[in-house]
Amino acid sequence: MTTQEAYRQCEEIMKKGSLTFYRAFSLLSKPDRQAVMAVYTFCRTLDDAVDESDRPEESLAVFLHDFDRFLAGYDLDEALWVALRDVWKRYDMDVEPFFELAEGMKWDLHKSRYETLEETEQYSYYAASTVGLMLLPILVPNQDEATTRQLRQGAIDLGIAMQLTNILRDVGEDLNRDRIYLPRTMMRQYGVSEEMLQQREVTPVFIDLWETLASRAEFLYARARETHHLYPLASRKPVQAAALLYEGILDAARANRHDVFTKRAYVSTLQKGKLLAKL
Repeated sequence: MTTQEAYRQCEEIMKKGSLTFYRAFSLLSKPDRQAVMAVYTFCRTLDDAVDESDRPEESLAVFLHDFDRFLAGYDLDEALWVALRDVWKRYDMDVEPFFELAEGMKWDLHKSRYETLEETEQYSYYAASTVGLMLLPILVPNQDEATTRQLRQGAIDLGIAMQLTNILRDVGEDLNRDRIYLPRTMMRQYGVSEEMLQQREVTPVFIDLWETLASRAEFLYARARETHHLYPLASRKPVQAAALLYEGILDAARANRHDVFTKRAYVSTLQKGKLLAKL
């Protein structure tokens, strides 16, 4: 398989999996855009190994075995690995967040309830902040240590904010999979029980809990924005666009009167245009 064919398949996977991210990162130059698509495909494939498999632990082990072989230099003739090999040649990639994302997948295999906000945010780091850390060598190459440290914290904040947004959007869908990511301590604080969630009713106490977590996400979005000026102009707008479009999901859920049990909040094409116009 040629490298360009591999990238073409990665592009289709990203376009199908997340049109929001596809639109945001389409603003990059072609080489950087292709690298982002390869990283996205890694994340998507790893996620599917857990969520779409009848034997998730076995599927995850097979995927990680292939990744180990890739890192050892073996030539693997699949689109993901062919594209990622080219990314590895062109950028100074950090392998640690790739394995940390896999740790988040393992949490989903063995953990379905979260006790504290700190625990939920640790999961959010594994599930989403790691993706931002994977992309930093592509979006912001060759930075000094101080700048890199600030960019890493911004990527971590943005990832946690995005994952909290996912959690708030997907309460109903997660219940269908017997998963509750809302922290139990906060549920008790606001008087929201699992039984109440299972009834799938939007109650005043649920709205209070939801809005508290949404405020936390919005705080992290704002803190991440303080680092956006450190990105080169070529990659700044895609990062800003991704953050704006994702944060917009919170307002979309509010427009649905906080019904995250029977409706899926999404940012319409018209609203996406309005948000992107802010850039």
